[in-house]
Amino acid sequence: MTSTLTRLLLTVTVSLLTACGSTPSSQAGDRPGQAAPRYDYLATVPLQIGDTATSVQSAVGGTVVAWDNSGCVSGLAGSCQALVGMNSTSSLSAQSLGNKLGRPVAVEANKDQFSGGGVLTSTMSGSLAIWADGSLAIWADGHYAPIPQNSNLWNTVHLQQAQGLAPHLGAGVTVAVIDTGLDLKHPAFAGSLTDPSTWIDYVGGDAVPQDEGTLGVGGYGHGTNVAGIILQIAPKAKIMPIRVLGPDGSGDVVNVANAITWAGAHGANVINLSLGSLSDSPAVRNAISAVLAKHVLVTSSAGNSNIATLTFPAANPLNVDGLVSVGSVDSQDVKSAFSNYSQNLRIVAPGENVYAPAPGNMMAAWSGTSQAAPMAAGALALALGEPLKVPVSNLEGILQNSAFNIYTNPLNSRFANNQLLGNGRLDLSAFLAQSIQ
Repeated sequence: MTSTLTRLLLTVTVSLLTACGSTPSSQAGDRPGQAAPRYDYLATVPLQIGDTATSVQSAVGGTVVAWDNSGCVSGLAGSCQALVGMNSTSSLSAQSLGNKLGRPVAVEANKDQFSGGGVLTSTMSGSLAIWADGSLAIWADGHYAPIPQNSNLWNTVHLQQAQGLAPHLGAGVTVAVIDTGLDLKHPAFAGSLTDPSTWIDYVGGDAVPQDEGTLGVGGYGHGTNVAGIILQIAPKAKIMPIRVLGPDGSGDVVNVANAITWAGAHGANVINLSLGSLSDSPAVRNAISAVLAKHVLVTSSAGNSNIATLTFPAANPLNVDGLVSVGSVDSQDVKSAFSNYSQNLRIVAPGENVYAPAPGNMMAAWSGTSQAAPMAAGALALALGEPLKVPVSNLEGILQNSAFNIYTNPLNSRFANNQLLGNGRLDLSAFLAQSIQ
């Protein structure tokens, strides 16, 4: 099979760099493919008894774009808040709105605050021979046959041993990929997507989260790659595609927050956020806390600027207990040159030249912490597909504590103090050995 693939596939080197976790400049108009309305600012309003969408909307001077009062009742998990979109002419300061409503209100910039990205390193011309039995061809005729280009990194994280420990391969587990959307017709995803009733596109304003754009430009193909990485680790898991990033790779705060809430309400067990912002978002932080309270696990990429701070929401583990922040290492377990690092980082995973599906029946390799995060998401999906010997809420801690120590590598020694690379590199088999029955 490997020799056939070699003959069929043409490798083309492509250069693309979008700063995962950087903040794109605000656009004057709507981006290509944008159909849903956009707002300059977003207000997070705590709800009180007697509030209605009309009363809140009138008081704030904007449009209610999300309403969740489930947490207002004792004993129920929820955020007990409304999100209100405002344009620049109607925006008020948080203090002014708080005084007007008689409660604290958070106001934040909304447009283009999030981005996803990485380096698209190469593409391979597509052939349906790659995608055996209508799914990712890592399982053909009952035999393990990984995509050859990923063999070294899968050996590093002990994927084959882990899949032997977890024979259900993530069956019954749903992973929400909140990203640029997916190439929904790619043969790699045949039979691997959730029911279309769970899909949503916050950019296009419809229920078809199709990855759009031109390969090699902007963020096109980012979500397709991320979803494909998850399925290589947990082939029988289901992917819930949610689109919040446009073809340029940028996205709005309200869409990310609403997507997290949507995923938690529509059956996601794991949510992957291969995106980031330079600013902490109260709306996104609250949405993550609400789904974590429902035992939905969340992974987030650390950012690609090689700085000693993480992008948000990955930077929030101290405030959002249970969130898994993920950085990147190379094939030799050395910190990737691009990966951010911090005391808040929980774990690292291979994030360089990771091959996965690309739009148009293609396969492509990307590099970035965006590629490391879905490895952690896939690990959690593998565990959740098996009988657990620990509570779901303990899986995040076990994922960290079972990591392989990479600080003995001299090239990582400067990060050893304060464990700036988290607990180490993801070890799938060690994680499963400690978490499943």
